[in-house]
Amino acid sequence: MTVITHNRRRSRLSTLVDQPGGVSVGVALTEARANLARYESRSREIIEQQVTALAALPVPTGVDEGALDQAYAHASAVIDAAGPFELNDLCAAAANLCDLIDAAPEDRPFDWRVVTVHAQALRLLLTLPPEAVDARAKVLDSLKDMLKAKVPGAIDEPSPPLPR
Repeated sequence: MTVITHNRRRSRLSTLVDQPGGVSVGVALTEARANLARYESRSREIIEQQVTALAALPVPTGVDEGALDQAYAHASAVIDAAGPFELNDLCAAAANLCDLIDAAPEDRPFDWRVVTVHAQALRLLLTLPPEAVDARAKVLDSLKDMLKAKVPGAIDEPSPPLPR
């Protein structure tokens, strides 16, 4: 029996990774937050542009997949711009609209009032101060109620507590 052996060369990267140095996780996160903060105002501009474009979409006549695709794209863009800055209420409202569009039957016209209400809710969420937690929660609860009404079973309700 013949055994073939060869010398393994360590890569330069593995040598660098094994050496001490670099920055701590805390410092890296602080630097990342500082770098990200530079883009927050631009993110808000993008969100406002997308909400304005969503509100400006003309009401389609009949079944119009193109109009739904545009509304979905604007809502997705809001999520993309708001997500990195933990604007969770804006993300939730936009995701709610996406869920409604996803669940829309292809053979019937979409109730465009849903898009209008979501655009208005997104505008309201943009103008509310961060400390208006209750008002933000009410807006999101109303949008969830719309999703429940339009798409039964879309939101799982928590189970009632079991009797003891």
